[in-house]
Amino acid sequence: MTGRSDAWAAVAQASEGAGRNGGALALGSDSHKERFCRMLLDTSEAWEAARIAWPALDDEAQARLTGLPIWDIAVATEGKASKYVLSYAATVGDPLLGEALRRNAFEEARHGKLLSAMVARYGIALGAVAPCAEPQDPEWAFMVTGYSECIDSFFAFGLFAAARQSGFFPIELVQVFEPVMQEECRHILFFVNWAAWHRRNLPWWPRARFAAKTLGVWLFLIWERIKTARDIGGGSNFTAIGHEPIGVDLGPAQLLQLCLSENERRFIGYDDALPRPALVPRLARLACRLLLMTQRRAAPQPSPG
Repeated sequence: MTGRSDAWAAVAQASEGAGRNGGALALGSDSHKERFCRMLLDTSEAWEAARIAWPALDDEAQARLTGLPIWDIAVATEGKASKYVLSYAATVGDPLLGEALRRNAFEEARHGKLLSAMVARYGIALGAVAPCAEPQDPEWAFMVTGYSECIDSFFAFGLFAAARQSGFFPIELVQVFEPVMQEECRHILFFVNWAAWHRRNLPWWPRARFAAKTLGVWLFLIWERIKTARDIGGGSNFTAIGHEPIGVDLGPAQLLQLCLSENERRFIGYDDALPRPALVPRLARLACRLLLMTQRRAAPQPSPG
């Protein structure tokens, strides 16, 4: 891991050789599978969490870092994601897809190791983490992981950029986590293309069942986030935290605009034919328009003359 502030660009640039100019793509085809799997495999970077040179933090920066109420659930989430993806990989007979899934699981586990190393380095106290059981339905578990990342990373991209711009985190610490953020982008791109490819290769009845399972996953994730926000008071993860704890003076509409622009930026350079995640950005654009309309209507009107 290089720790460069522009590491995301290096990863994205490397992906251009993975099919950016490959032409039109038939979703569900063998070529589609080849391209989204090769995208993940060919843009994977080699780095070790144990070799990270953590920057020294002054008292104020360390207090801000350790005060964020996200680290226990972040460590648990990465470990769970790795197990869930690996459990689904064990059910897959296709060699290339299986290899890509195992790489995805490896990178998720590496994120967990990086977070654990940071926790140890800066003396961050964690709550008790329940052990992650082997999932009974590996496909469901993989879908929960993938769609969770589609939601959480969309907001994390914007909040990460806001924290970087505000100087809430020292730039040296930002540089450590920048490639991790971009790896999450790759995982999302891989997942949404797997979902599109997998759905098109199912017979009509299993396809209908898969659509119902997809809806069930979304409902589960919405309920999970409502419950967590209620139980922890909105402090469980970047999605729930919002902008105030990271010292950024942004209204909800402006924060959504930043999330949208960062989300688009993260996917630059990858194969143009591969579908991007659409639902969360679409809902964010709708919410942003409604918020801006409300702001305009609430703004004081200039007096005549």
